[in-house]
Amino acid sequence: MPYERNADLPDQVRDHLPSHAQDIYREAYNSAWDQYADPADRRGDASREEVAHRVAWSAVKEKYEKGDDGDWHRK
Repeated sequence: MPYERNADLPDQVRDHLPSHAQDIYREAYNSAWDQYADPADRRGDASREEVAHRVAWSAVKEKYEKGDDGDWHRK
């Protein structure tokens, strides 16, 4: 299910990502949710939700990296 706002994101995302990174995550997740609606477009037996989360984390990792403190910081 797509996320309408950052407050709807999973705790692990909200608790560790800065606001801008949460925006990136939400937008990438929602886009992937739409893009991978058809199971034939996904690899293996991954669910639509799994794929959308993977895409979202990948988008975040382009601009942010996880610090020693466990939180994510802009590269």
